[in-house]
Amino acid sequence: MSIIGAYMVPHPPLIVPEVGRGGERQIETTRAAYIRAAQEISELKPETVIISSPHTTLYSDYFHISPGKGAEGSFAQFGAFKVRFKEKYDEKLVKTIARIASAEGFPAGTYGQRSPELDHGTMVPLYFIRQYYSDFNIVRIGLSGLPLEDHYRLGQIIKEAAFDIGRRAVYIASGDLSHKLKSDGPYGFAPEGPQYDARVMDVCGRAAFDELFDFDEVFCDRAAECGHRSFVIMAGALDGTGVKAAKLSYEDVTGVGYGICTFEPTGADESRRFLKKRQEAEEKRLTEARAACDPWVRLAWESVESFVRSGKVINVPNDLPAELTDTRAGAFVSIHKQGRLRGCIGTIAPTKQSLAKEIISNAVSASSRDPRFDPIRPDELPFLEISVDVLGEPEDISSEAELDTERYGVIVTKGGRRGLLLPALDGVDSVEEQVAIARQKAGIGPHEKVSLQRFEVVRHT
Repeated sequence: MSIIGAYMVPHPPLIVPEVGRGGERQIETTRAAYIRAAQEISELKPETVIISSPHTTLYSDYFHISPGKGAEGSFAQFGAFKVRFKEKYDEKLVKTIARIASAEGFPAGTYGQRSPELDHGTMVPLYFIRQYYSDFNIVRIGLSGLPLEDHYRLGQIIKEAAFDIGRRAVYIASGDLSHKLKSDGPYGFAPEGPQYDARVMDVCGRAAFDELFDFDEVFCDRAAECGHRSFVIMAGALDGTGVKAAKLSYEDVTGVGYGICTFEPTGADESRRFLKKRQEAEEKRLTEARAACDPWVRLAWESVESFVRSGKVINVPNDLPAELTDTRAGAFVSIHKQGRLRGCIGTIAPTKQSLAKEIISNAVSASSRDPRFDPIRPDELPFLEISVDVLGEPEDISSEAELDTERYGVIVTKGGRRGLLLPALDGVDSVEEQVAIARQKAGIGPHEKVSLQRFEVVRHT
């Protein structure tokens, strides 16, 4: 068997009567839908319930699967000391997921910090399920800071593992929607909040899982959602499967969005291989873009590809324009994968005999020596985007009033500490943010006095 049912559910502790003490009536529609979903799960009689939760162990570059024989937890921190859980893990399924991930070099497994206690993102769905059905073990999955495509791939691995060992499993995608729906709510209001909720409920209500990839990361951050990556793992667990979707409920009365949808597998459907389709389209787009790039970016590409594939640093090609071979300048090489930074190294002032050599050196470093990232692997090359920023001469300025985030980059200096931020970066919308990030990169405190410089760049993409 494999995934026999999937559910998108929220996890407000308030919904548990022993916690809410009457307050749960504020979200009675959500509670009634939760009961209906739990009853459906009891009818499916799964051997294992797989739960992805935003509140268990989370790493920026790794998916943590809770190890060991099991875990306990309670709602004591919410004042309900008597509501306790003692869950057994499906050790065989956990080991199978970890084995498949390890075999393909995928960053998921049981390494890292153990979570001795169950989190509320896991316990809230268990509270409802346990009222109607108890003959199952669980698998607890953490989210990560990796791209959405990697979350979908983890779902595919989970599906494969369940199939390999013949496990009847239900997938629970635990996650609230936006936390910024009301000005008088606990997290305030942002216009992206209700926009996010409307979009994700529409997408999941139609089981249009390919559209989950289209939610921009900055947009999601501003909406303050917590469940999107959980929903994407669930989508991956249903990859290649026909789905009958039902939208059971949506409420936002507390200033946080709570949505419940159910997904009934209806058989194989090759048209729903969403990650494969996305990768094929992305590879085609990037191949075309690379073919059309200018000599600055082409040089960076050739440098990255040679070093990643063979460890060799290329020589300066003979057919470059004079602007690359006869001039010197600082340059930054930025590498992105699936819209996320994958490496960026640069020089404020020239350090090599020519701009061409500057780009070659920084491209190699960006692909292999950026301390924030692992070196780029050959299998990643088809999905990379590379840009080159050639820096103009920095000029001293007296205040932040002389900055413009779209036109100028900024350099902040305090003694021997110096931080730089390029202009026109996604998500950096104000001079205050720009300077704060540059300070942080240099290890300069927010109240330390600094000298400021600005510079312009010519960006090649």
